[in-house]
Amino acid sequence: MRALSARAILLFVLLPVMVIGIVACDGDDDDTYRIGVMESLTGPGETYGTVSNQAKQLAVDEINAAGGIDGKMLELVVEDSKCNAQDAITAYNKLTDVDDIKIILGTSCSGAMLGAAPLAEADGVIMFSGLATNPDIAEAGDYIFRTSLNDAQLGVDMGNTMWDDGVRSIASIAESTDYAEGVRSASTDRFLELGGTVEAEESFPSDTTDFRSQLTKLLATDADALLVAAQAEFTGGTIVKQARELGYEGPIYGDIVVVGTTALEVAGDAATGVKAIITDLDPNNTKATEVVNNFRSKYDYVTLQWYLGSAYDDVYITAECLKQTKDDQDADGMRDCLYDITWSGTIGENYSFDEKGEVVGLSNVVIEVLPVSERNDDNQGYKVLGPAPII
Repeated sequence: MRALSARAILLFVLLPVMVIGIVACDGDDDDTYRIGVMESLTGPGETYGTVSNQAKQLAVDEINAAGGIDGKMLELVVEDSKCNAQDAITAYNKLTDVDDIKIILGTSCSGAMLGAAPLAEADGVIMFSGLATNPDIAEAGDYIFRTSLNDAQLGVDMGNTMWDDGVRSIASIAESTDYAEGVRSASTDRFLELGGTVEAEESFPSDTTDFRSQLTKLLATDADALLVAAQAEFTGGTIVKQARELGYEGPIYGDIVVVGTTALEVAGDAATGVKAIITDLDPNNTKATEVVNNFRSKYDYVTLQWYLGSAYDDVYITAECLKQTKDDQDADGMRDCLYDITWSGTIGENYSFDEKGEVVGLSNVVIEVLPVSERNDDNQGYKVLGPAPII
């Protein structure tokens, strides 16, 4: 076959792009608002990235079934950020450079958020996360918002809870990610402020499946309690299970990942009694109950229901702002709307965003995992002990 000339090759490459551009200009965008989604559909955050993406789609389906946003349909353009900075940057570039997206919902992992947020801030693109919690995100810029609570508050609540329980020394194990290390750092900082001691710390890469070596070192310190900070539910459940298999009978503390549905399935009875600091849906909030039931009906499972609700609310908040701006390319208008909005939805009533895009009006609670025989879909495997203590 004869080789193509350089000019022919260039035309061959550019023609599909030109055709796509023409189609886009012919009116598809006139009938649809397009917003981006960046979630960890694979990688360590797969369980909550998937539930977040599905919750967003549930919300979009409801909005469109009700006539859309003033008659215009809402469309999600989804990319997998894979729970890390490098892939998040790739996903961000695809959404902004190829799809011309100006509003992105995500990401579901702190490392991914911290990787892409500087680009979004420089480009004037909205990034609005329902799950990323690392404290550094608060300083990411004027276009960065989240409905997830800052780990700085989780750390204060974790430190206070351990101290209030009589714990005076801890050993900790954390996955080597921005999220997990952020949880550990914030929690231990508060614990040390109160006068506690940290006997030992261990870290591990995300592909680790056997934690017995690290746990053996930690348990040899005879610390009063074990603090677990994991990025993946499977990891968190496995650490708890292996700690008990090694004979550890003391208290274990963790975050929401350690007590997610998948984590509890992995840990089994070993998770009984584990305490965690989490955000939790109010059982008296009828909207929360409705959303969880609708999600279960559509997808036949529920995990990490507060983050499910957070992702769901983000779509409705975005839709409300699009009613005002009437333009999915108006990132500045979306930013101004988010700063001004007060919202009541799945994860709480009358919450809003401060000058750093941080959610205000929500709080954490302390929960304790129930025995396997008492776990069910309604209680998600744990009982709420109440708000975190204030010391």
